Amino acid sequence: MARWDKEPTSTIPEWFFEAVETAYESHTVSVEDCDVAYQRWGDATKPGLLFIHGMNAHSHWWDFIAPQFLEDYQVAAMNLTGMGDSDYRYEYDGTTYAEEIVAVCDDAGFDNDVVVVAHSFGGGMAVKAANLHPERFGALVLVDSGLRHPDDPLPDRPGMGGRAKMYPDRETALGRFRLYPPQTCDNTYILEYIARQSLMRVDGGGWAWKFDEDLPATMKDVERTPEDFRNLTLKLGVIFGADSELFGGRSLEYMRELITQDFPAVVLENAKHHLFLDQPLAFIDALKGMLRDLRR
Repeated sequence: MARWDKEPTSTIPEWFFEAVETAYESHTVSVEDCDVAYQRWGDATKPGLLFIHGMNAHSHWWDFIAPQFLEDYQVAAMNLTGMGDSDYRYEYDGTTYAEEIVAVCDDAGFDNDVVVVAHSFGGGMAVKAANLHPERFGALVLVDSGLRHPDDPLPDRPGMGGRAKMYPDRETALGRFRLYPPQTCDNTYILEYIARQSLMRVDGGGWAWKFDEDLPATMKDVERTPEDFRNLTLKLGVIFGADSELFGGRSLEYMRELITQDFPAVVLENAKHHLFLDQPLAFIDALKGMLRDLRR
């Protein structure tokens, strides 16, 4: 990456630059006539670790996280279709997303002990994949993702969707980057990095975000159900933000009622829904500890 803020007075930590400058390979695998793009780092002889992003996000959200695990794993980060560098579909559904996850694991050469780490919407799709192909995965770590208590309503926020905006130039677009659900993040250098990786040129000039604006209106069968979690048989872990609007202690208690196995859970202080943006180093430490527990 270009060191856009690598000045003597830069507040961007060196660990971040070292991570995002770690070399990776870009790959695609075809699933139902669409190319699914993913990145892959590391030694192919090591166990597999797959990262999956949330809604309207992409694989580069993990660029500063994934390389931290190369000592013990070969690592991949995928783009679900309709997002990032993967193809767009006319319609999207949970079963197809589950097949995309399996296809990336197969194409990357990951064995059946692969651990999937999935944030938000990606966590729901990973749960569906684990239900459809329980023998294909070794463990699943849900990142601020799970099932809310039925009596715990979602925050009253405008829904995602609407026509994607076109911006005349890259800098204007960068100034409009926002997280959803809306939240602040003190690590502005992470937001800027992700924003820079989230833009694409469009025909006729201008810039737009890397997601299908028709995605919310064309999705089906992506809802999370109690049965999805009751049926989980693989090892499970949960990491969530103490200040998250979408997941909290009540959600965790509800999941413990549904899932018969005991599973570890870690709450990150001073972190919201996008917890690995808020507290990247604490998230890395928590995930490393959880992976050690899940591999026992």
